[in-house]
Amino acid sequence: MKTIKYILGSLAAALSLTACVGDLNVTPIDPNANTADKALATEAQFKAYLASSYLGFATSGYYGANGDPSISGLDGGASQYIRGLFHHSELTTDEAVCGWNDQTIKNFHWMNWTTDDTFIYAFYSRILMQVSATNEFIREAAKYGENVANRDEYIAEARVLRAIAYYHAIDNFGSVPFADETSIVGSVPVQMSRAELYSWLENELLDLINNSALAAPRANGYARADKGVAKFLLAKLYLNAEVFTGTPQWQKCADVLKDLMDDGYSLHTTANGEKFSAYQDLFLADNDKCTDEIIFAIQQDGVNTTSYGVTNYLIFASTGGTMDPAEMGISSGWGGLRTTPEFYNKFGSDDKRSLFFTSGQQKDIDDIGDFTNGFAFMKFRNIKSDGEPGQELGFVDTDFPMMRYADVLLMAAECQVRGASIDGLAAYNQVHERAGLPAASAITLQDVIDERGRELYQECWRRNDLIRFGMFTTDKYVWQWKGNVKEGKAVDDYRNLFPIPDSDRLANSNLQQNPGY
Repeated sequence: MKTIKYILGSLAAALSLTACVGDLNVTPIDPNANTADKALATEAQFKAYLASSYLGFATSGYYGANGDPSISGLDGGASQYIRGLFHHSELTTDEAVCGWNDQTIKNFHWMNWTTDDTFIYAFYSRILMQVSATNEFIREAAKYGENVANRDEYIAEARVLRAIAYYHAIDNFGSVPFADETSIVGSVPVQMSRAELYSWLENELLDLINNSALAAPRANGYARADKGVAKFLLAKLYLNAEVFTGTPQWQKCADVLKDLMDDGYSLHTTANGEKFSAYQDLFLADNDKCTDEIIFAIQQDGVNTTSYGVTNYLIFASTGGTMDPAEMGISSGWGGLRTTPEFYNKFGSDDKRSLFFTSGQQKDIDDIGDFTNGFAFMKFRNIKSDGEPGQELGFVDTDFPMMRYADVLLMAAECQVRGASIDGLAAYNQVHERAGLPAASAITLQDVIDERGRELYQECWRRNDLIRFGMFTTDKYVWQWKGNVKEGKAVDDYRNLFPIPDSDRLANSNLQQNPGY
């Protein structure tokens, strides 16, 4: 299907990751150490190899934003992992449209994608590449790292990163080809059903949470995988259990959340500076200071870790029209991303989270291709909390907060409304009041889904939420250009899953297409 220029080839690459993964600061591996037994002999070499698994979420390859991507045949910028996650999670919903004419990008919002869509193929490939990369690390570390003191901790960490990729697989594609570290390299993988993958993920995450080798929550340093990340993923799995398996698990989700809520995380409520609110701090160029709330982040650095995906994409693509790029901390805008009127209308005038540019923009989207149609996002910026720009104007320093404590609180609120035993109202009000809004005396499911939208927009959870609430494909909720008509309309329910790309099915006769395609 494709060439993956990865695996042990990465050991011979010069990995300079001084800002990519927190304290995984590494120096290049000796190019002469070109076999695993030589390249995995010291603690520093282990860290270098583990860093490459983090790098798969942060960039398109090892050679800079303009270098060769790790997967041949794909555009390095458009195929980056988090950018692909955004395409699938946000462009398909009421949250975002993109006005470009890049191949099939508009089909996401129109909800009429096909089985040979380039962007779907790219994201699917990125997910499976992350699985392959972590599998190889786990396999080689177990063979050659007997003299490395923290080997078991690094292996457990890599397993968490693999679980993140498999979570995105089960959410977006359902039944996917499966492999772990025990799989024979080069063998053709067998497809695992969605229910089977759910069971595997549940067991894997429970084992990691109970694994003494994995660092305790908040003990591994910023942006490193630990038990807090594993618990967050398990809570998400249980939250969506009814979608994934047909059987709801609200109380199981609530129990994991209660455990996670005792792990020392809290909402970030005190601003780091005087220019921005505490909420805005979470999306600025020095948001690595927000370790109170951010459970896991994909790090970006405008000098050392550059990419045309992740937050570089979110900030540049959200800037256009009469917007001043300097206010966003960048050199120029790409003029792509805006929101729909239905989503914008969810924010009241007193909501501190309403971070949109409206001057010179019209609320209605008459033409997706016109950047002035729809209000633009100003949530993520390459500006520090003191008002100064990031290191560079061409690439950003802003990290992508993949998992936040605010999400934990809103999951608790949903679990309570759905019948679980947990104080979800108090949790909901923590988030609501930080936004400058009065506490609620009671909440409904509609309150929860709207609050999740207001709190978590652009953070790649919207499609997942709308599906769980029965609002993604149905006429229960429509927005402009859903179904490729301006007023919006329902689409077929099979679009709750994306198709297995044609190219992979042609290469692997074990794969069956998702129903409806």
